[in-house]
Amino acid sequence: MKLGCLRAFALLLLLAAPATAAERMNLLFITVDDMNCDSVGAFGCELEGITPNIDRLASEGMAFDRGFVNIAICQPTRAVWMTGRYPHRNGALGFDPINADVPTLPEALQEAGYYNALIGKTNHVVPTRADSFDLKVNQRDLGHGRSESHYVEAVQRAMAEAKEASKPWFIMANLHDPHRPFAGSKQEKYRPRPAVTRTITPQQAEVPAFLPDLPPVRREMAEYFTSVHRADDIVGAILDELKQAGLADRTVVLFMSDHGMPLPFAKTNCYYHSNHTPWIVRWPGVTTPGSRDAEHFVSGVDVAPTLLAAAGLENLPDTDGSSIVPLLEGRQQPERNGVFTMINTTSGKNAYTMRGVQDGQYLYIWNGWADGHTRFRNESQSGRSMRAMVAAAKNNPDIAARVQHFLYRTTEEMYDLENDPDCLVNLIAEPNDQYTPRATAMSKRLWHWMRDTNDPAREQFEQQVELALD
Repeated sequence: MKLGCLRAFALLLLLAAPATAAERMNLLFITVDDMNCDSVGAFGCELEGITPNIDRLASEGMAFDRGFVNIAICQPTRAVWMTGRYPHRNGALGFDPINADVPTLPEALQEAGYYNALIGKTNHVVPTRADSFDLKVNQRDLGHGRSESHYVEAVQRAMAEAKEASKPWFIMANLHDPHRPFAGSKQEKYRPRPAVTRTITPQQAEVPAFLPDLPPVRREMAEYFTSVHRADDIVGAILDELKQAGLADRTVVLFMSDHGMPLPFAKTNCYYHSNHTPWIVRWPGVTTPGSRDAEHFVSGVDVAPTLLAAAGLENLPDTDGSSIVPLLEGRQQPERNGVFTMINTTSGKNAYTMRGVQDGQYLYIWNGWADGHTRFRNESQSGRSMRAMVAAAKNNPDIAARVQHFLYRTTEEMYDLENDPDCLVNLIAEPNDQYTPRATAMSKRLWHWMRDTNDPAREQFEQQVELALD
């Protein structure tokens, strides 16, 4: 009897023991650049066959309908991914390095015995922590971040080196499409990129409702969607290589975009389409193939905690996010009932302080920079769409109003996302005050978050927004 108890106790100890490095799951983090969530078939795009490989990944894993990034700019969103902290808590407010005293995901994985590979966007991912990656492949060696064969070769090399070292691996593969220059655009002609396997025509392209359906806009959207498809080709090639290597069952795959499309009212803003991202996780034996979570909010601060949990490791200290593994296992996390977003400075070092909060039905945005005189400038204005909107505004009052709003904003905005996901009608600007109680509640929730995260913009927020605080 005693012997049986001892055996049972020994078995429990064995089961409770942490996984050794050799037993840990491999981690494959695939990101795309500037891809709207609704540009993916699995997330509602009606352009047939636009993303067959991403759709396949969704059918094999779990898709999150309420997946977001916390800041819609390339480098700072990656800093959030790598630290699990909001920009004002990790130091990377814009195109800035992560503070030296902030621990990062690759460092934690390296300490636990992982082989780390960074493929693409090397200047945007913990640039001051280069030693935490065993392999770094920059965009010049990846066909400007758009070559299917070059990405496959880099992944092959990473897996081979990890195998030789007898280590589990973490591969972060950052694809540069559909970032500008778009496929077939005038910009690309002067900086040649790999050929595409499918060209989307202006007639086929979908024009989002937050943009006017003008011929130049439609043409630019066609170039954008052609780039989306080229990115999908690379996603498929990487996943196929993983399968051919016999490692698919031992690998957790996380896929997402760093933020929305590089067009007005998306990238570098706090609108719904700025931060909504196609978030997919495939974890063999854990996620149910083809499952969806339409209830819980997950965001960029949850990336590092989730990947560390998948590796059987403790979370980084003092993160703002937490692991979504319970959701992957089919359990509930009722605290995931909203998301917070922000902008600080653009790639041009211009300061445009914005903060946003959404709860599923409503989105509230505070534009600290909007004084009626300051003009908003960002990369999204460099293409055909903005030029076409400005030209059309001369004779179309509706487009003129949209251009005026995009360039100058108002201090507060609020939108009913259930009925207006494209954020066309600012409820705070409505003549009646029926939405005042909701706006008050949303602004108060944002203030509490700013206080709890020690947001340096809180004092300005208090000066500009009337708050009825408890």
